Amino acid sequence: MKHLVAIAVAVALGSSACTQKKAAPGFDPGDTAPDVAGNTPPTSTTATLNAAVAASLPLSDQTDFEDARRGLIASNPELRVMGATGQPIWNMPAYDFMKGEPPKSVNPSLWRQAQLNNIHGLFEVTEGIHQLRGYDLANMTLIDGETGWIVVDPLTAEETARAAIAFAREHLGNKPVSAIIFTHSHVDHFGGVLGILSAEEAVERKVPIVAPEFFIEEATSENIIAGVTMARRSLFMFGPRLPRGERGHVGSGLGKEPAYGTIGILRPTQIVMETPTRLTLDGVKFVFQNAPGSEAPSELTFYLPDFNAFCGAEVVSHNMHNLYTLRGAQVRDALKWAGYIDEIIALFGKADVYFGSHHWPIWGNARVVDFLEKQRDTYKYIHDQTLRLALHGYTPREIAEQLELPESLSGSFPNRGYYGTLKHNAKAVYQRYFGWYDGNPANLDPLPPAEAGAKYVELAGGAANVLQTAQRAYDDGEYRWAAEVLNHLVFAEPDNQDAKELLAKTYDQLGYQAESGPWRDVYLTGAFELRHGGPDTGVDLATAINMLRHAPIERFLDAMAARLNAEKAEGKEMIVNLVFTDVGTSYVLELGNSVLRHYTREPHPDANVTLKITKELYLRMLAGKAGLKETLFGDDLKIEGSRLDLLGFFRLLDKPDGTFNIVVP
Repeated sequence: MKHLVAIAVAVALGSSACTQKKAAPGFDPGDTAPDVAGNTPPTSTTATLNAAVAASLPLSDQTDFEDARRGLIASNPELRVMGATGQPIWNMPAYDFMKGEPPKSVNPSLWRQAQLNNIHGLFEVTEGIHQLRGYDLANMTLIDGETGWIVVDPLTAEETARAAIAFAREHLGNKPVSAIIFTHSHVDHFGGVLGILSAEEAVERKVPIVAPEFFIEEATSENIIAGVTMARRSLFMFGPRLPRGERGHVGSGLGKEPAYGTIGILRPTQIVMETPTRLTLDGVKFVFQNAPGSEAPSELTFYLPDFNAFCGAEVVSHNMHNLYTLRGAQVRDALKWAGYIDEIIALFGKADVYFGSHHWPIWGNARVVDFLEKQRDTYKYIHDQTLRLALHGYTPREIAEQLELPESLSGSFPNRGYYGTLKHNAKAVYQRYFGWYDGNPANLDPLPPAEAGAKYVELAGGAANVLQTAQRAYDDGEYRWAAEVLNHLVFAEPDNQDAKELLAKTYDQLGYQAESGPWRDVYLTGAFELRHGGPDTGVDLATAINMLRHAPIERFLDAMAARLNAEKAEGKEMIVNLVFTDVGTSYVLELGNSVLRHYTREPHPDANVTLKITKELYLRMLAGKAGLKETLFGDDLKIEGSRLDLLGFFRLLDKPDGTFNIVVP
């Protein structure tokens, strides 16, 4: 019985990384073969549309390329970083195909951005400030202090961070880390920290670690409750299952791609809570801006008066950012975001150098201010004009279809939709103010996709007629309409191979036309999964164990409550005590009305069962790292009361594996 309880606990806490599903065909993610995933060639319609994009933009302007190459000290053309099991988690040579003119299968504006993001290595931004770019989705910045480097944003993964700082030491000298700045709470800006500094050394040397207000809470909590769903959707947004090639993944707009390695975190020693906050780190003066609720719930920027340089973190970057991110997250406040950039101009607008957490720097005060002003006005424009059109009764889809940036903004490359897009950002503004409902009664309680699909197929006179209609639309280059028609048919008849293949071909063309890296990956991943099926494994929490240790236990209990199967729990009442013996904290879990509530309290005297466990074992079980032997025969887990009740309790919790279908029912 005890081993059954232990297994139930482990699974209920989320250890689902090994769940299997129909496997996709095997290929190296770095394979550059253009049709390895079965993608079809670009049609003449796609080629014409992409040619029109090329004609509408000054793609021959080399200013950004000159900036991106400026200050290059060294670059490794064979830059690969391997994971613990020997798999590549970073592979820049996979993008060597990106030379010359854009192929017809890539939007030429996105091709230009992806080529810029291919420029990688160690760069001098200005005397005393260096950046490592192209070692991860984000940049790592090194600022010379009196005794070592002040490291800004140590990348996503320990492996890439370790490789980056080793490359810097090879060319700049073996300097220690004297301080760390986390600009914000997204994992690509802190997850690699243990690759540059161990937790023990940070404590022993009393290394200052600066972060914005609410950093630890936001950094560790965002993905715990909804993380399985976010992770599955991220496979579409970032395209890790796609081959790298002219018909596959070319980049994410914000960078090449995230590194899928080992994630950690260190607890900040100094918190930025107001603007301006002045600190001196290792002899270097900083002026910080606290910018919560901009690009991240917890974010800061800073100015270096001795360098006359401004770090914009991710509040500004060389692309339009997301007000809503396609992996799924809370909608960001465009008005507040624009206000922070306005504050930056007022406080730090004298800067001669801009550098950020992504992309390449800008030099010259006039250029820096022009960049900041246009970024500010882009977010303000999207906010104001979306609301103006909503005041006239236009719905999200109608607003997204007609909204265009003025030429003064759209003609600026940093405002192009390489990451966020005008269309989905306008919908985000609408959602923030009005929610998902557009006011049309027909959209208040629509049929679910499979049922609606069956009705539409019936209305059209059967699957053959739908296929004919979709084929005509495809042949005429009406890919959005073809996708809408075929989506109904696929959800009505998920085994209809002709429908799935035509829909995949349609997604191919929409992906080839997309200026946004995430949009391209979404379409092409949709095509990939229609042809080859979903992923075979879910989330591997073991890679994030060093971050999970810093997450509040309450967040894991919230996640447990979100997994309660209401139908199975109906009519059941139960009290479970959860005691963490090593940290001296106890929780009472109460089940009733098909709801699981948790309270930080002393153990309930009338509980059905009490589970005593160390926090470390709890986290190891969560990550699937605790084996049966240490779980069953160690002293870190004890059960008092009804073991049957405990086993029954955990059987009420769903075990999501993160491999659910998206493009088919």
